[in-house]
Amino acid sequence: MKFNKLLYILLAGTATLTACKKSFLDEQPSTSVTVTESIKTTNDLADAVNGMYNVMKATTLFGRDIPVLGDLLADNTYVNVTNSGRYLLENNYQFISTTTEPSNIYSRAYFSILQANRIIYEGKKLPASDDNNQLIGEAYASRGLLYLELVNWFGAPYTVNPTASGVPIVTTPSYVSGFSVKTPRATVSAVYTQIVSDLDSAYAIMPTGGTSFHAINSDYIAKYAAKAIESRAYLYKGDYANALTAAKLVVDNGQYTLAQNASAFTGFWANPAAQTGKLETIFELNQNASSNLGNTGLDAIFSQAGYGDIQATDDLYSAYTATDLRRTLMVSGLRGGQQAWIINKFPNYSNTDKDETKIIRYAEVLVTLAESYARTGDEANAKIYLNQLAKVRDPSFAGYTSTGAQLITDILNERRKELAFEGLRFFDFTRLNLVINRPKQAYGYVSYPTVSISDYHRILPIPQSARDANSALTQNPGY
Repeated sequence: MKFNKLLYILLAGTATLTACKKSFLDEQPSTSVTVTESIKTTNDLADAVNGMYNVMKATTLFGRDIPVLGDLLADNTYVNVTNSGRYLLENNYQFISTTTEPSNIYSRAYFSILQANRIIYEGKKLPASDDNNQLIGEAYASRGLLYLELVNWFGAPYTVNPTASGVPIVTTPSYVSGFSVKTPRATVSAVYTQIVSDLDSAYAIMPTGGTSFHAINSDYIAKYAAKAIESRAYLYKGDYANALTAAKLVVDNGQYTLAQNASAFTGFWANPAAQTGKLETIFELNQNASSNLGNTGLDAIFSQAGYGDIQATDDLYSAYTATDLRRTLMVSGLRGGQQAWIINKFPNYSNTDKDETKIIRYAEVLVTLAESYARTGDEANAKIYLNQLAKVRDPSFAGYTSTGAQLITDILNERRKELAFEGLRFFDFTRLNLVINRPKQAYGYVSYPTVSISDYHRILPIPQSARDANSALTQNPGY
């Protein structure tokens, strides 16, 4: 790898906010390597994909802000009264158009999309090969994932109003379309069409096996990872038939497995390295010993050796039985001299090699499949896949036998218990248009205990900085 190309990739990740303040379409590097000359070989393409992942794993995107807010705005976590001042606005639902975290999510996501656009556009100029197809496919899938995050944070849920304003769709590199383009917000429906198109494109071109550049491990998006992300997109869309199809492809062909006993489960969460055997994780972002978020990652906001600001609610802890293995990922400890449920799902903050950032796991695909079967009338299969997860997580549990509305409730509760602290809980409330009841904590700031279905805070504000740069952007109601 040429040093100046590597430097451009790293600078692209560290200078995101500065670049986005200038224009959210500006991707011109600050080194002598121009964007049009930076991808000429498969090696260059691989470098660019690694650079894209480096942008995506940041604290301001998947590395902390997205998973934190996905639980904090719901009922799984709270900010303790003893805190470092982080996430207080969101904890109290006081965010506005200039609040830092929503602005960072928006700008960082679009900067990541710009990297994906460049990889796809320039990669298609290279000769067709498994290596090139794999790398281009990773860019397609990443772009689909990023648009899924953007439309769910900044647009109305598809299940509530598919014709509402979503987010701008940008699929052409800015050095091709022009840096002065002011793209308006597309409808939520149009954004979902783009998401599905990107994920289908990824799945279509990616080889099933590994390549000489990106072997099949959890740090890279593989063929069936694209389908796993697509199953989430269809679920959020309320398209249960297609969610079922996508999830079933992953289950039948992806060769992923769950940890089958307490030792394997504990070992999985204690391991900070990428999975090479398709155990539990389908896709995660690398936080290795030489390149990680230090004290700004997700593990640091939970660990009492770090900031330790955020704890699990009593309500969540009580949802687990005493024999549920997932209960061991929360430990009773002290915060400000008072008892609190300390989150220990990401236990490697004090280690040189930090916890990988989980994006999608096999367990999520199983509960998506279970919910999709239940909502399309096949309760027998719904319980088969739900119990595959529930019985291995709680060895004393005989399995679910419920039907009808109770079965749906059981599936949603299992989703909550399984995916806690991974940032997905909030979207279960929004996609289902449910009131969010945030439990009161004796030593937590919960000044906003009820979020009604008409509350405008259920959609984040379009950042003022983005609207300053793009006059075509409209603001969400209420802001």
